[in-house]
Amino acid sequence: QVQLVESGGGLVQAGGSLRLSCAASGRPVSSYAMGWFRQAPGKEREFVASISWGGGSTDYADSVKGRFTISRDNAKNTVYLQMNSLKPEDTAVYYCATSVNLATMSSPLYWGQGTQVTVSS
Repeated sequence: QVQLVESGGGLVQAGGSLRLSCAASGRPVSSYAMGWFRQAPGKEREFVASISWGGGSTDYADSVKGRFTISRDNAKNTVYLQMNSLKPEDTAVYYCATSVNLATMSSPLYWGQGTQVTVSS
């Protein structure tokens, strides 16, 4: 069993930056690939970024590539999402998730409760 708690969301102006954190407890986060998803009101949840258990491989949605960076600190059981050059369309609830590996990130094993990110124009 893994528990995930997101933090770092908030209100930011377009063009600004925000860093999200996901703290894991239970089984060590190093045992899983980690990912971020987001869901805007009235829309389906979508993939944002993912990182392998060792941190050597990452993947990003085209919409955030070049602006967002995912990283992890296994010693702290924490995953981060650095978001730069934020746009109003980035507004959503952001969720942290875990999977066995990157190949199965489309079907996460565990989800956090989410943290709201609002980007004003």
